[in-house]
Amino acid sequence: MLSQTLGFVSKDMAIDLGTANTLVYVPGRGIVLDEPSVVAVTQARDGERKVIAVGREAKTMLGRTPSKIETIQPLRDGVIADFAAAEEMIKHFIRLVQRRSLFSSPRVMICVPASATPVERRAVHEAGLSAGARRVYLIEEPVAAAIGAGLPITETRGSMIVDIGGGTTDIAVLSMGDVIYSHSIRTAGNAMDEAIVNYVRFKHHLLIGSASAEAVKKEQGSALAKTNGERVTIHMKGRDLQRGFPTEIELEPHDIAEALSLPIQQIVGGIRQALADVPPELVADLCDSGIYLTGGGALLERLDVRLAQETGVKFKIAEDPLRCVARGTGTVLEQLDTMAHLLIKP
Repeated sequence: MLSQTLGFVSKDMAIDLGTANTLVYVPGRGIVLDEPSVVAVTQARDGERKVIAVGREAKTMLGRTPSKIETIQPLRDGVIADFAAAEEMIKHFIRLVQRRSLFSSPRVMICVPASATPVERRAVHEAGLSAGARRVYLIEEPVAAAIGAGLPITETRGSMIVDIGGGTTDIAVLSMGDVIYSHSIRTAGNAMDEAIVNYVRFKHHLLIGSASAEAVKKEQGSALAKTNGERVTIHMKGRDLQRGFPTEIELEPHDIAEALSLPIQQIVGGIRQALADVPPELVADLCDSGIYLTGGGALLERLDVRLAQETGVKFKIAEDPLRCVARGTGTVLEQLDTMAHLLIKP
């Protein structure tokens, strides 16, 4: 009886628990929350960690906190790296969404990378339960992305999705309402930021933070060097590793394209492997329909062109790629009776 009461007053929700950002979808309302996956904690006198900020507020503290405050990104490569911080973060987001409800015990659906191990899946499942959910369902990220992108996964022809998130790039091929192939590689947006940091460090002896690298990637990043157009100068500030002083250097867009070459090539390798592993008839379908890109990485300029050049298959960027996983997870939650076969066991 209590469970039925809680179900009546609680808002079920779908959570895109990402390495960089967490999105929450509520059936009937759509996406109601989009926050960075960051938690700021301080050590209490009894040794216990106390959460002082979550989400956007915590992200502003990254790299700027005193020694008594620690900023934590609970997920690494799409899976939980700090269970306690992840639990507190999920609990905080559930409370934000449920703030008008007397009780807070929703059914929650959470997406995980395609290659998450059983241990990693159980960690996500347990974190959801510990955060207050009365029941937790799991779904693979690329499957949710394909549904959120509106791909015709119930038809007999194949559909392929490449979801480039913060920690992982998830690849899936679906047909006739089921998953034919799914895999994830732990190279995605964060690896691109790290590649820019390393490029500037080793080629220009300048130390910059990941936040600066991310900003440059979003503003001037490109998967292919531009061959024409007016000259654009990129100013980067950091610490000179030889002298130890703050300094500024100038780069051009082709420098950023060069820096991003290695992680992009690793993503290309994952896509080629998928095309080699699926049945040839489905590959023929993909040649006709193309491969869809979702996730924040899909917004990298000319990435679709680079991938098409490398694979010989056309690529399309899904509408609103950043929210495809959250929308797809929410759709499965709304249509659980007919889509339950797409769920995975914790």
